[in-house]
Amino acid sequence: MLRNLILEYWIDEGWYIGRLREVPGVFSQGETLMQLEDNIREAYKLIKDEDGSIYQTDVITKEIAVEV
Repeated sequence: MLRNLILEYWIDEGWYIGRLREVPGVFSQGETLMQLEDNIREAYKLIKDEDGSIYQTDVITKEIAVEV
């Protein structure tokens, strides 16, 4: 079964860095966009339980101050 998820990515020092918007904690990187896509799929597979459900932890947020 295929599921469409949103890959958010950016380029940092020549590397494609990305995360899956719908699945907190799934991040990866690659030297090319195609490699990032392959790596993020592999990272997603690693968090799936044996029954195919997604292991998710509670995401905790905290507001912090940053100098601008």
